[in-house]
Amino acid sequence: MTLRAQLLMLQVVIVLITVVGTGAVAIFTQEHQLRSNYRDRMIGVAQSVATNPVIIEAFGAKDPSQVIQPITELISQSSGIAYAVVMNADGIRYSHPDPAQIGKHVSTDPSEVLSGDMYVGTQTGTLGTSWRVKAPIFNAAHAVIGAVSVGVLESDLRSEYLSNATWLFVTIGIAAIFGVVGAAWVTVVIRRRIFGLEPEQIAGLLEEREAILHGVREGVVAVDDGGRIVLVNDAAVGLLSLEGGPTLVGTLARDSLDVELVRLLDSGGDEQSLVLSGERVLLARRDKAKIGGRDVGSILILRDNTELHTLLRDLDGVQGVADGLRAQAHGFANKLHVISGLLELGRVEQAVSFISNERSGGTLAGVTGRTGIQELEVAALLLMKQARAEELGIATTIDPDSTLPVLASRASAEILRADLVTIIGNLLDNAAEATGSGGRISVSVRERQAPNCAGTLVISVSDSGGGIAPALRERVFTPGYSSKAARPGPVSTGRGIGLTLVKRIATRHGGTVEIGSGLPASGHPGHGARITVTLPFPSADIAPAEPAGASAGGTP
Repeated sequence: MTLRAQLLMLQVVIVLITVVGTGAVAIFTQEHQLRSNYRDRMIGVAQSVATNPVIIEAFGAKDPSQVIQPITELISQSSGIAYAVVMNADGIRYSHPDPAQIGKHVSTDPSEVLSGDMYVGTQTGTLGTSWRVKAPIFNAAHAVIGAVSVGVLESDLRSEYLSNATWLFVTIGIAAIFGVVGAAWVTVVIRRRIFGLEPEQIAGLLEEREAILHGVREGVVAVDDGGRIVLVNDAAVGLLSLEGGPTLVGTLARDSLDVELVRLLDSGGDEQSLVLSGERVLLARRDKAKIGGRDVGSILILRDNTELHTLLRDLDGVQGVADGLRAQAHGFANKLHVISGLLELGRVEQAVSFISNERSGGTLAGVTGRTGIQELEVAALLLMKQARAEELGIATTIDPDSTLPVLASRASAEILRADLVTIIGNLLDNAAEATGSGGRISVSVRERQAPNCAGTLVISVSDSGGGIAPALRERVFTPGYSSKAARPGPVSTGRGIGLTLVKRIATRHGGTVEIGSGLPASGHPGHGARITVTLPFPSADIAPAEPAGASAGGTP
């Protein structure tokens, strides 16, 4: 059965039940009202006859019917009842609509009324079935001398009831017709509103929509024109790190989404940009949502750009390492030329002295051996950044008092290791951009004991650049804030992300990020910037110490 037929049938059934039920109640009420009116009228007539002095005096006459019959006929005609029959104490009639019945015994049992009680009920007599009222007639001594029976025929009641109910039946029929027509119109309107689809088709479309929305890898967040979130798919929940939290549907976007996403929604244009949500770098695009050519809200399409952002940074690092290795190879070739020349000149002792005086700079052992940094990934990062900075003409020094033990092979330690690489890489990149060629950078990584945990790592990067004004030291952590223009090219890692990411990582670990004065700036007064990050870590993240005599993470 089609939806249209189902709706029509259900509404017709509801209309008919309502109309018929209302009509039945109205009919019952009308019949009850009609009988109630006739009962009151018959009781009044019966009491009027029973207390009439002329009728009471006629009981002592030689022929009472000569007086009583005309009076009862007149009363019957004027009151609209079928009959008024007067009888004596023996049940002999003194009046009757049929004069032939006068003087005969009544056809029904008069004992109840002759005992002094009033009777109301339906009985069958000489005129047929009638609804009657019987009242006793008392003399002056209050003795029952007779009775009066006043009634109306059931056939007359039925005829009057049907004549009065005709308009009621007509009204009920008209109401039923209008109800059915209205039900058919409502069915047509509903079908038009749901584009003529059947329930199975609607359910199929809903299932397809849910499967598509929650199956795509891109996050989708739909916001209506009032700023309320109306749809969030599973990918968006994951990208916004909202798993296990309260549902966003029905909440205001400005209360539930990151500031950068809200700013993108409020921009009013169809654009895309890199935003930082939590610690994820997202490529967000805003599109207008339209229905029938009318704007109904906005849609945010979110793509996880964290891996691409990391890949581009790693690509920059690999390029830096390649440049550094090329520079070292060039320098090494020059040294070989010097040694070759000395040997050709027969200056063997000078050649040996030149070789012994050369340091082993540029190797991993150079970092781990000269400092206390034993974590290889961090040491490799520092080596790469140092080589890249030297290629750019920036002198980078690593504090020889730096300490960083080897981290354990467990999940929390892996997270700490990745976070250290991210923090140090971002801080060194920012310092290199701030100081430029001819500048200086100093790096320090130290472990210090804390009362509530195994220790705290303090990462400090100082540069000789222009520094950060005190008024801007809180603003630099705002997502998207940068004093430099965006990098050119079709693919950009974005600006204003590095320090924000450092701040959020430190906050997640329960640490802090502070900005102060750095190294003296060359060429102008003042000092550069120093950014210090503290990261508490548990004792379980430190790998057990190696036995005495073993190598501590690098070439001896």
